[in-house]
Amino acid sequence: MEETRRFLASLGLPTGDAYDLPTSKKRFPDGAQYRIEIPSTESATALAAIIEEADRYNLTIHRVSQGSGVMLMTDDEVREMARLAISQRMEISLFARPNAAWDIGAMAVASGGKVVGPRLRGQDQLVHCLEDVRRAASLGVRSVLLADDGALWVANEMRQQGMLPADMQFKISVMMASANPASIRLLEKLGADTFNIPTDLTLPQIAAIRQAVDIPLDIYVEAPDDLGGFVRLYDIPELIRIAAPVYIKFGLRNAPNIYPAGTHLEPTAVVLSRERVRRARLGMDIIKRYYPDAVVSQPGASGLAIPIE
Repeated sequence: MEETRRFLASLGLPTGDAYDLPTSKKRFPDGAQYRIEIPSTESATALAAIIEEADRYNLTIHRVSQGSGVMLMTDDEVREMARLAISQRMEISLFARPNAAWDIGAMAVASGGKVVGPRLRGQDQLVHCLEDVRRAASLGVRSVLLADDGALWVANEMRQQGMLPADMQFKISVMMASANPASIRLLEKLGADTFNIPTDLTLPQIAAIRQAVDIPLDIYVEAPDDLGGFVRLYDIPELIRIAAPVYIKFGLRNAPNIYPAGTHLEPTAVVLSRERVRRARLGMDIIKRYYPDAVVSQPGASGLAIPIE
């Protein structure tokens, strides 16, 4: 075992989980340790509600992310989300769909095959995913969620070769589920700009990941029911300390899965979005009580993938 650990160290990887919980010295480009993200923001109406609630609670929301996919939004709907984000100098990240879970195959819904769900099934589906990425970019969006390593590799090649804007960012979905330093470093090498770790990792496991990768980590401190339903609000100060730079994500327990969303679910999507902002206020209060020196980014901070007109 010691020989294996020495070899891992030679690759610049930790030799085990970091039980000593070292303080991360890594930061966002503006020097901040953390930013706030509201997930499952499925429409411009939901985003407008988030902005209204954030103002009421005196909060800065740095990023919102969406799960239903670019393909389920009209051009005008995407542009309206972008317009609202620009007005707040915040990032929006839209999911590049579809994937196997929405396809006609049965393995994604089989008891032994659910891990397949986030992946792209066949080359045509890869094309469709990349078309979502390109369409989002053409409408001014500068951040997309990906849940397939092949799509990440090709999208990064497109970015490097000028088929996508140089400032396009690739946010890796929690559904990718890579859960160790080597796997996440590999995705960083493939072009990931930010990575959403699984919701159930321990603090030592997260600290070890931070030792191996430089990109921001996205961490649910309240996870949706279908991602575990964990409520880890008291972990927030330590997560910031050991995992910086980190996006603190406020999902919502006891909430329905609304993917794919649409006008038939809009009232539900809006009230869920409002409550996520309230949860974010609770989280910020915990930070102020237990880690008051933690540095948060300002609106429009360097590195945010803010849309363009």
